[in-house]
Amino acid sequence: MTFTGGRFRRARLDTVWLDTIRTVGSDLAETVWLDTECRSSLLAGTQLHGSQMRRTAFHHCEFDSVNPRAAQLRDVTFVDCLLRDVDFAGASLTGVSFPGTTLERVDLTKATLARVDLREATALGITSGVEALKGATISTLQLFDLAPALAQHIGLTVKDS
Repeated sequence: MTFTGGRFRRARLDTVWLDTIRTVGSDLAETVWLDTECRSSLLAGTQLHGSQMRRTAFHHCEFDSVNPRAAQLRDVTFVDCLLRDVDFAGASLTGVSFPGTTLERVDLTKATLARVDLREATALGITSGVEALKGATISTLQLFDLAPALAQHIGLTVKDS
């Protein structure tokens, strides 16, 4: 099923199972997602700002240019997903995990993270807001990948003689 440009603002998705849906340019701002599962779906250019997600799982989904600014995510799992150009600025993420998921050009500016597990993410492409990673757990290899962004954030100059 495809929703193009649909307006579902403030909708409540309670114990919903979504399979192979496509939302393109849709407005899902301020929606509430509770005990919901979404599989093999595409969310592109979708507004999710101010949304609340709790006990929600996404499997094999693609998020492209999605805006969950100031959203509240609690106990949410992104499994084998692609998050590209996703704007989590000002969002609150608690108990969120990303096993097998690729993050490309993700914005975490002023986001608040608690118990966020990024260790199993396949790539951490964070364009801004690396300071918001406080409250997240990453692997040693991911730390090496993030080192240039972290050094830049604290104003550290790294030079080899």
